[in-house]
Amino acid sequence: MKRIVVSVSNDLVTDQRVAKICRTLSELDYEILLIGRKNYSPYVLNRTYKTKRMIMLFNRGFLFYAELNIRLFFLLLFTKKDILFSNDLDTLLPNYLVSKIQGKELIFDSHELFSEIPELTHRKFVKSVWQRLEKWILPKLEKVITVSDSIKEHYENLYNIHVTVVRNLPFTQTTDQVSFPFSTKGKTVIIYQGSVNIGRGLELMVETMKLLENHLLVIVGVGDITESLETKVLSSGLEDKVKFMGKILPKDLKHLTPNANIGISLEEDLGLNYRYALPNKVFDYIHAEIPVIVSNLPEMSKLVCSYQIGEIINNRTPKELAKLILRVEKKDYSEALKSAKKELNWSLEKTKLIALLNS
Repeated sequence: MKRIVVSVSNDLVTDQRVAKICRTLSELDYEILLIGRKNYSPYVLNRTYKTKRMIMLFNRGFLFYAELNIRLFFLLLFTKKDILFSNDLDTLLPNYLVSKIQGKELIFDSHELFSEIPELTHRKFVKSVWQRLEKWILPKLEKVITVSDSIKEHYENLYNIHVTVVRNLPFTQTTDQVSFPFSTKGKTVIIYQGSVNIGRGLELMVETMKLLENHLLVIVGVGDITESLETKVLSSGLEDKVKFMGKILPKDLKHLTPNANIGISLEEDLGLNYRYALPNKVFDYIHAEIPVIVSNLPEMSKLVCSYQIGEIINNRTPKELAKLILRVEKKDYSEALKSAKKELNWSLEKTKLIALLNS
């Protein structure tokens, strides 16, 4: 039985993509060790394969990445394996070095354009370090996967390599609905799920709520701007129109999302990483069979146009967004959503990963 060591820099608990990939590898009779880090969270990790979560001394910045890469290098070096599976650029260096030292096969999964994330926009030196690392290693890799056609084209044009697209699609499954822990009676529920960070269009959405009657915005997730957004809601007197639910595990969230009427994904064009994004939440909305409103960015707009499952915002103003929400309310997207759900699922998408493993 071949052994794959999968490594990622996050806490493992909410990473649906890595969980799906490991589950697929298990079904193919690979022995798996999944390595990540452990945050101080109340969630228990229950998996059918081996996991290792490192408790880090540092949790952000240069010292975090230095510690992660050094510890991961030695852990990978002295761990039995046949294949290394690196997730995102921040775990690639130790995986690449070990693959070269020990002659092991390496698969790289780019969940995003890491060197183009908004957090690096004004940090030119740090950004250049990640770009140099990417430029050094990626042209040498034979098996690279990513989450969208735009990122695939970016890497292929830049580094003259072949990249396989494996989108982060949900499993098709029937789930029982669980009501929100607050009254939604008589209201149109608009849901956002994901990181509560800058550039996600949440400030725009809060402003838009001032123009809507009998509407409720539910924000699921936490992030850098959670506190400032909560302050904005309170100072605007919108606490009855905007509800914060904090962090919810994906297995629990899937029971809540179908209760909403509209899902939003309003990322701003803050560089290539957001521009080429195809967020997990859009697929989660589709599988919950609720229509979506998305930004006019290549991947999201292409998806919405192809399946006719929602609307695209072109003019990012509260007035325009409010009009779009009212338009979506009046239209029936049910058949289009059922059709999209049937096609956009992991059972079909995983065949691309299996083909790459067998090549």
